[in-house]
Amino acid sequence: MKRRIDADLQAWRTSEQRKVLLVRGARQVGKTHSVRQLGRSFSHFLEVNFEEELPVSRFFESSLNPTGICENLHAYFDVPIVPGESLLFFDEIQACPNALRALRFFYERMPDLHVVAAGSLLEFALDEIPSFGVGRVTTLFLYPLSFSEFLEASARSALLEAVGGADADHRLDETLHDQLLGILSTYLLIGGMPAVVSAYIEHRDVRRCQLIIDELLTSMRDDFAKYRNRVPASRLEEVFESAALQAGRKFKYANISQDIASRSYKDALELLRRAGLVYRIHHSSARGFPLGAQLDLRKFKVLPFDVGIFQRVLGLDLSEHLVSSPSEFVNKGALAEVFAGLELVAHGSPRLRPQLFYWHREARGSNAEIDYLIQRGDEMLAIEVKSGTTGRMQSLRIFLQERNPSIGYRVSHENFGRYGEIETLPLYAVHKLVS
Repeated sequence: MKRRIDADLQAWRTSEQRKVLLVRGARQVGKTHSVRQLGRSFSHFLEVNFEEELPVSRFFESSLNPTGICENLHAYFDVPIVPGESLLFFDEIQACPNALRALRFFYERMPDLHVVAAGSLLEFALDEIPSFGVGRVTTLFLYPLSFSEFLEASARSALLEAVGGADADHRLDETLHDQLLGILSTYLLIGGMPAVVSAYIEHRDVRRCQLIIDELLTSMRDDFAKYRNRVPASRLEEVFESAALQAGRKFKYANISQDIASRSYKDALELLRRAGLVYRIHHSSARGFPLGAQLDLRKFKVLPFDVGIFQRVLGLDLSEHLVSSPSEFVNKGALAEVFAGLELVAHGSPRLRPQLFYWHREARGSNAEIDYLIQRGDEMLAIEVKSGTTGRMQSLRIFLQERNPSIGYRVSHENFGRYGEIETLPLYAVHKLVS
């Protein structure tokens, strides 16, 4: 399954300034698969899974010298470890904290050896190592499949090319537009988790996909117990579900429960964010750049990390929501806004944590909100997401008047087009704003 990160991994492989690489992301988003794909371009590939090969952790107890470690790994697995020819992959590395500590020495003493590490609970292990990897380790973040990746996985790359060539002055043919909306409606049902997408492509059965989504949810919730020394698992569960329930709105801890101190919920939300299970959308006054320097920390929204997971957390029965008209499905609640935000995340820089912003003005007689603000070069892009084909653009016009960006975008069910200073962009093409 082709992923956008594949090109970044190959660029890392050939870089003269290469450092040890961490591939980070939520559980089951495809980290291991992508590294294995990279491994095919090497003469030798050694994968060490610290959760499966428990005795291997002993190689890191007496010394963190990479030469000795590699000699032991070579003897244990009978796989050559040759700088420039081998890829050494430490998977689930959080299960061996000393292996994490050793990564800096691989960079310092064996710089020609390609070393990659990944792990589902990596973020929390990193907290225990002060100043980990500064100047010695680089990071790539991986997310569930975007809609573009879903199209490629579904052997619909020609449709993706057609989207790439369309804009406000060159509308997409209406037949292709309708076809894309139909495919999008399926993606909105099942989401972008690789196991789910693979099952759908092979069987075209959303009921089978639902079972896999439920299994993934169970696995994620089981992981909550591993955070119990930081936050009770029940608290994480409450916040995770509330993130789905409050999607598209300002997040309020009081909406979860008024019986629990907000501090506990704040800690839980931060853990979920670190684990890649939710993303924050920060409020910005949008009076200039950078947008992150103008935050109101009291105001933020929360995005669940996958639309399929989002739907199931809300209790959606996929088999009951297969609809003949794509617009009927797109109109459901905050789904369009969640999808648009996740597309912006997936198509952003893989080297940085997601940073999303929104703008909200509360004034007497006027309540205006812009769903997403992004910076593209020296431009500020204002994005308003609508779930259907119609709707007023009052908030977008107010923002354009007050903050004077060069252009505003309405992302909706509608085809490419333009209304004066506002361009319309189909939901399936929102990635074009950051790609």
